[in-house]
Amino acid sequence: MAIFTNQATLSYNGTITNSNVAFGEILDVLAATKTSVEENYSVGNTVTYVVALRNTGNTALTNLTVSDDLGGYEFGGTTVYPLNFVDGSVLYYVNGVINPAPTVTAGPPLVITGINIPANSDAVIVYQTTVTNFANPEAEGVITNTVTVTGDGLNAPITATDTINALSEADLSISKSITPAQVVDNDRVTYTFIIQNTGNEAIVSTSDAVITDTFNPILTNLSVSYNGNAWTEGVNYNYDETTGLFTTLPTNITVPAATFVQDVTTGEYILTPGIATLTVEGTI
Repeated sequence: MAIFTNQATLSYNGTITNSNVAFGEILDVLAATKTSVEENYSVGNTVTYVVALRNTGNTALTNLTVSDDLGGYEFGGTTVYPLNFVDGSVLYYVNGVINPAPTVTAGPPLVITGINIPANSDAVIVYQTTVTNFANPEAEGVITNTVTVTGDGLNAPITATDTINALSEADLSISKSITPAQVVDNDRVTYTFIIQNTGNEAIVSTSDAVITDTFNPILTNLSVSYNGNAWTEGVNYNYDETTGLFTTLPTNITVPAATFVQDVTTGEYILTPGIATLTVEGTI
């Protein structure tokens, strides 16, 4: 919608008088919306976007161009992009009927040309993007990107914006090592479990994370610690010396969230996982 004004001037016998200012508005014949199919994002995942265009006018709109800024933002004097267009992913519908794919320039920014919408009709453009390392992976991170539609029959560019939030979750992995690697009967050995969290959400006591292992050969005279703090059997863990079954008790395993730092040179986010360490020492 655009507002316009007009004022007339009347001249007579050397006198000039002005009329009132008349106001009018030019209604947009094109409406646009942009929606992400996925509710959240994480780095490396795919985000699908749907751009819906509605021509409410009585004449066709032709040769429209749809540009997507792919969430680009300024960093260190340049523009970085948290989204990357997936080649060949564009689908183009007019009134629900699939049409040949329009001309696409991957960019960034993404530019789609040759969009035509008949009078009183709808067009839908669907395409996919992948999330890059320039997207903020922290729990409060967002990607906001805008499409701009320009072309014949439009009074001004039409824009539509979508915002998607970073997925908030823990992402754990566990590794196990034994020292010494070579032992004889009645030697003491130590199992070390390293738990890494590459997610942006911490594992807390209410997460009820549990580690289970069956030691073979069976260990006796266990000494257990977590992050350097001694644990007590029956409080922090249970162990069956008959079967070798070791189980941590709920509420005891906690792992900090990963931390993320944006590289001051490249603008990419660098991940440092949260780490917790469980050690179990016993006699073979």
